[in-house]
Amino acid sequence: MLRRHRRAARLTLEQLAEASGVSARTLSDMERGRSKGPQHRTVTALADALRLAGTEREQLMELAREGRLRDHWARPTGLCELPRSVDDFTGRSAELAWAAELVRAADAGPGLVTGSAGLGKSTLAVRAAHTLRQDFPDGVFFLDLFGMSAEPLPSDEALGMLLRALGLADQQIPSDVAERASLYRSLLRERRVLVVLDNAGSEEQVRPLLPGGGAARALVTSRRLLAGLEGVRRLGLGPLPPMEATQLLTGILKDRGTPDADPALWELAQLCGGLPLALRIAGNRLASRPGWNAADFAARLTDEERRLDQLSAGDLKIATAFGLSYDQLAEATRRVFRRLALVPGRDFDAALSSVAGGTSIAGAWDALDELVDLGLLQDGASGRYRFHDLVLLFARERLREEDSAADRDAVVDAVTSWLLKMAVTAGQWFGPGRPENDLPGLSSTQEADLWLRVNADNWLGALRQAAVLGRHATVVDFAMTLIHFSNRWMHAVHWHDVFVLGAQSAAALGDLTHQAAQLNAQAGVHLMSDGDLEAALRHTADAMVLAVRAGSTEEIASSHHYAAGALRRLGRLDEAIEAQSKAAEMFRADGDMDAYSHSLGSLGTCFRDTGRYPQALEHYFKLWDLLNDEVSGVSPSNAAFSRPIVLTRIGECLGLLGRRTEAIGKLTEAIALFKEVQVPAIQAGALETLAALLAEEGRSGESRQAYARAAEIYEAIGDTDASSRCRDLAS
Repeated sequence: MLRRHRRAARLTLEQLAEASGVSARTLSDMERGRSKGPQHRTVTALADALRLAGTEREQLMELAREGRLRDHWARPTGLCELPRSVDDFTGRSAELAWAAELVRAADAGPGLVTGSAGLGKSTLAVRAAHTLRQDFPDGVFFLDLFGMSAEPLPSDEALGMLLRALGLADQQIPSDVAERASLYRSLLRERRVLVVLDNAGSEEQVRPLLPGGGAARALVTSRRLLAGLEGVRRLGLGPLPPMEATQLLTGILKDRGTPDADPALWELAQLCGGLPLALRIAGNRLASRPGWNAADFAARLTDEERRLDQLSAGDLKIATAFGLSYDQLAEATRRVFRRLALVPGRDFDAALSSVAGGTSIAGAWDALDELVDLGLLQDGASGRYRFHDLVLLFARERLREEDSAADRDAVVDAVTSWLLKMAVTAGQWFGPGRPENDLPGLSSTQEADLWLRVNADNWLGALRQAAVLGRHATVVDFAMTLIHFSNRWMHAVHWHDVFVLGAQSAAALGDLTHQAAQLNAQAGVHLMSDGDLEAALRHTADAMVLAVRAGSTEEIASSHHYAAGALRRLGRLDEAIEAQSKAAEMFRADGDMDAYSHSLGSLGTCFRDTGRYPQALEHYFKLWDLLNDEVSGVSPSNAAFSRPIVLTRIGECLGLLGRRTEAIGKLTEAIALFKEVQVPAIQAGALETLAALLAEEGRSGESRQAYARAAEIYEAIGDTDASSRCRDLAS
């Protein structure tokens, strides 16, 4: 009928295409009967171009409508049908909204959902497709590309399956892949179709299956990042938050006769790491065994060596899901993956990965990229990586199976030695001398400070390992070197373990001086962390006994210094001043100007606490002059660290003396210097004091800003009371 109308209008195929805006290929398909059910808008455009009206127009529209119905009802069933959506689907509301926005956008490209095994990518895509089905009257198709299998579905076979699902007979499907892809895209251009391409293995596999524009949409899932795909919108899927993970378990278990307690389900969700596949396995096991309860099952999962075995239900096995990704790796990357399980901390960088994996830095980067691409590692900020908890257990399992005990011990030794060497070298930047070794990434105090902070879990794990192995001299050297850095990072939780191990190793060596030093350092931990002040005094008393026996003037002075700190905090101020005066005198006589500077500042604080502000100010100014005297003997790193703290104390004393203008100036100067020194508690205190002084001066706007900044810093270090106090004053 279309050909008859075109000839009656004396139009060539090309002229009709130009007049209607419908492609010549689509018109040719319609005339040859290949396309019997064009879209309503296509037929309307043709009727307008042919200038049809009345009965002829209605007849063309009716035939087209009947053709569409025939196409709809004649479409082969069972081809690329969408799987059912699970009834207990939970959460992912933001991700579903993303999918809806994607497919409804006028110029949207394909959507790509990526993530590691077990995150529920396929489940999410199927749920989204069911939710959006009414938006796609011409069909919703699903195709598993088997990207993680040994034999992924070839693109030509995938195209053939999709073309058959779209209604083509085998004899209408070209044999050439390029021709199949072209035909596929032309059919999709005029159809409102959603194609879900699940489990894609590579860009090469999926690229021919994507629509070329028009009304059709595609949603792709893959464990790989498929970074080479152009024009796609990406969604990286992560684990379920604890609340949604618990809700998923609750939904799976809704038909159990006896409800499980929420705390037990919460713990079970935590042990599953928020991984939907693990949660479903755990839920299914409980649902199929009415005699079990969640608390008992959670207790079984706490055994890390058996957790993966427990997360198995029928043909669902979490280890099998990880294994499919593992099998995709090159052998060198598999080795790096396994041996990264021996890293003692929670995360690591390429340098540590190269040591653990026994490869170059370049080789480590390549392996890390491949592991991230397959979702076996999570990459974070500043080039650091970490395992999901269950993937870590899988890596340990593969390590036990594939690496000998001797090889594992060698990796542990290499990692431990490297971490301790790096930490000691970094720590030497904060002592009186310079580092003995020139190591990459540790060329300044700033780099050393950053390395020690971000690798704290790793070097502490290495120190524990060295202690277990009886490497006492190494442990003592480490603990002594890190004392200076502990003063810069005073609120870290690691120092108690460091100095306890140091004291134990020194005792094992019969080294009285270093044992005394480590006991004094433990007292310092109690002072820095608002700990047990009586315990601090006991540590300094024990240290004093050892130091006297060893004849160590330095540690006798240190015992006085730390004891004075505890006495001041206990309100025994006269005793504190006496002890701190002894420490200052001994440090100065011994030529330890860094320690002398610390005692001088502490003396000022003792006088401040007694209300003797002029004497306190005298000591602070004396310390300020010492820090700025280049020939005083104070180390540059200690001087730079101490300056903002001393200025803060000066500002506080000036404020207490009613000299507000001077106090505001000193505190403002101190706060500027804190940008170079990380002492957040003192910085927040300086801001709070400044805010109060500004308020007294009637500078309310500046005061509120200072209170707000103080609140942010207090919140960052976990002091919620101080943060709330400052926020109230900032409002």
